[in-house]
Amino acid sequence: MGAAAIAFLQEPSDDKYLEMVEYLSGKDDYWINEDKWYMDAETFGDAGIETHGKHWVLADFEGYKSVQLKVEVKYYLLWNMKEKELTPNGIYRNYGRAIRNIGIYLGKKRIESFENLTAELVAPGLTEIEKKNYLHLYHGIIRFITEYYDETPEFERDVWNVSRIPGVKQSAAEKRLNHSINFREIPAYYRGEAKRFMSRLIIRRSWSYSREMLLYIGYFFRVFYEHGYRDGFFRQLCRKDVEAYLGWVADDYKDKNATFRSKAVSYIRQFIDYIQLAEYAGAPEKDVNRLLFDDDVPRRERLSDTMEKIKYIPGPVKEQLDASIQELEPEEMRPVYILLRESGWRGADVLNLRYDNCLDYLWNEKEKAYIPYLCVEITKTGIPQHKIPIRQEVADMVKKLADEASELSTGDNNPEHYLFNTYEGKNKGRPYSKPGFSSAVNDLLKKKGILDGDGKPYHFKAHSLRHTRAMEYTEQEMPIGIIQQVLGHCSLQMTLHYSKVSENMLYEKWKKTESLDLLHLNSRPPTEKEVKEEGLHYEFVRKNIDAVKVPFGVCFKPSKVPCRQQMSHCLECGNFCTSRENAAEYEAEIKRIHEQIDLGRKMNREDWVEKNCKYLEILKKMLARIRTEGIVHKNGRLREDCNG
Repeated sequence: MGAAAIAFLQEPSDDKYLEMVEYLSGKDDYWINEDKWYMDAETFGDAGIETHGKHWVLADFEGYKSVQLKVEVKYYLLWNMKEKELTPNGIYRNYGRAIRNIGIYLGKKRIESFENLTAELVAPGLTEIEKKNYLHLYHGIIRFITEYYDETPEFERDVWNVSRIPGVKQSAAEKRLNHSINFREIPAYYRGEAKRFMSRLIIRRSWSYSREMLLYIGYFFRVFYEHGYRDGFFRQLCRKDVEAYLGWVADDYKDKNATFRSKAVSYIRQFIDYIQLAEYAGAPEKDVNRLLFDDDVPRRERLSDTMEKIKYIPGPVKEQLDASIQELEPEEMRPVYILLRESGWRGADVLNLRYDNCLDYLWNEKEKAYIPYLCVEITKTGIPQHKIPIRQEVADMVKKLADEASELSTGDNNPEHYLFNTYEGKNKGRPYSKPGFSSAVNDLLKKKGILDGDGKPYHFKAHSLRHTRAMEYTEQEMPIGIIQQVLGHCSLQMTLHYSKVSENMLYEKWKKTESLDLLHLNSRPPTEKEVKEEGLHYEFVRKNIDAVKVPFGVCFKPSKVPCRQQMSHCLECGNFCTSRENAAEYEAEIKRIHEQIDLGRKMNREDWVEKNCKYLEILKKMLARIRTEGIVHKNGRLREDCNG
């Protein structure tokens, strides 16, 4: 902390004030030291705040006689710019003079803080527009600073800060932004019930999902109020009101992706369903099933459109990039690329690695050796300890990074034990920036002159490494169920989206199969005895059925029917087939789930424990059935008879 920053500590010394000073302090102490902030200051770019880059005065604090007032207004402006609640350009256009006038006028009144300030003090000589902007900023700062000093429990506030809510599942990338949830968009009449609902959701689901849910709840109430509805309408909600809402959604989201329209309805249905089950006092009197029907939910983006968005790095680009990675700058981004490339994980997952538990060694019976595994908690899909094997040279790199991070880390600069941690500045204690990583790779591509198929500079996105790795796994003939486990997908269908093969590989595989006698035209259907002895004869199923190997068996889902099951539900699906030959898989999975349940109990994650206990029951029942019946396939005989 700079000398000027230390000078600020000579006035108020309470913890909340010190937190503000620390927030404004950074690598160059620009925010705390400078009494004029300029829009072309490099500090804005370093903080991820976009400006026009002109040498214009964004904010002038020279008229503030009270040090505390100055710190409070600086904190208000910087926090809101980082949280995207205000933009530098908006501040410059609307509040430049207001910031200066507030400081001068409150100084004349000998006011020392914005906390609980109630008097409406307006500087004289302002035009109507200047007065309006002055009062808007003035009241905004008072409300913000008063809430900041307030010791009210977090769930009772109108703005929740993630750092003050224990148990929130927030990805490493999210910890660099989106630190708050704002309930001010919810009408005051319904704000309490929205908070109660979100207080449960935010513990069970991810931080990003919870923010998105609140966004649509806010939209729901806002659009009703805009169309003349008032306090109390929600309790009396009827089908006619819902039909009107569906029309408003269709109109408001007509130019947006179909998924937005779908969420504007499906999220509200979840909200109403939960608060009715929990018997909230303000919940609609009519049952949710009489208000919102299944076919009211707009279809989401088509599968073909989703597939179009999956981008794979072209072979020539991938080869050149892999060969040039030791030239990537800054140097600390190189191991991030290597781990993304090796694992196929999301960028947020790699950035979520912790130096004290990211590496484990498990005994392998076949190799007769301890194999290194990379370990992480995947917040998006709720996997508490995800592990995949890695090569020894990669493990050596991770071990070196972990040792270095352990030496550099303290409770102050790395309280979360991140492997890829920022040790100083405004982002101290947070992992590297994913956009910063992508920007570094794009700089390397530009420097090396690496072009795409159209001869234009190739534009890199971090998630394309995940898509590309999934395709490589597929081309190397890794079973789809194993790919799902490596990538950390909940849904086998999502893995199928990713794991296509290149056109070259498609041709090579087709070429090898063209002479095979797949139809067995001279064969006869197997007898019931042969089925029990030899297993299911897949060549006799209908032609429009795809037999896909999945964990614990085979899926006979028709190729034109989308999979609606997640991995844990495949065992109960009518398209699923399993037999005694899968018994070892069940036994191994049962052992693994017992370990997950023990881990969940140690971490006090009851949601994990409950989910895994249900899954364990399904596994045990299925294992008992195959030991008794040999083959379990609900529609197996029917499908063979159709071809007999």
